[in-house]
Amino acid sequence: MKVLVATSNVGKLKEIERILRPFGIEVSRPPEVLKVEESGRTFLENALIKARAYFERFGLPSLADDSGLEVEALGGYPGVYSSRFYSIDFGGVEELKVSVDEANIRKLLRLLEGEKNRKARFVAWVVLYTGGGGVFGHGECKGKIAEEPRGERGFGYDPVFIPDGYSSTMAELPPEEKDRISHRGKALRNLIDTLSSLRSIF
Repeated sequence: MKVLVATSNVGKLKEIERILRPFGIEVSRPPEVLKVEESGRTFLENALIKARAYFERFGLPSLADDSGLEVEALGGYPGVYSSRFYSIDFGGVEELKVSVDEANIRKLLRLLEGEKNRKARFVAWVVLYTGGGGVFGHGECKGKIAEEPRGERGFGYDPVFIPDGYSSTMAELPPEEKDRISHRGKALRNLIDTLSSLRSIF
């Protein structure tokens, strides 16, 4: 099976490809990156919007992911705004003089300065859209926010997220270990299980 991955994030694409390869699923980059307005209020809605847009444009089975970080002390923020958190006027706007990832992390750590409750979770929803509808998968990874960034691997909030049961951040873990426990890894395997169940029924 070959699917088009609806993303411009190289790190996310490599991660998805790594996780799906053992299942015999080949992933490919889209011929062009579409500007899709993520107007949904949930990760699932946004994933479906993206997957449908790429399918309608290219006519190929399209896989989209929408994921983010939910921090307990911030009432669940940044949530669906995770990728553009630096630009949301919630406790101040980070002037973008660095990468988006770094700007997001700087703002997060500033808002949590002095906060004892560091509980957080990564959430991911993935949708495979084939025209007749979408099949989805869901995954979560609970943990806490570190006091400062650590590690060179991964992307997004990985350098400040410490999974439960670990002392290392996601960005310090080997890729295969991250894939095993990550929200995206769980969501993709959940999607595979659902696809397998549908095949056995039909």
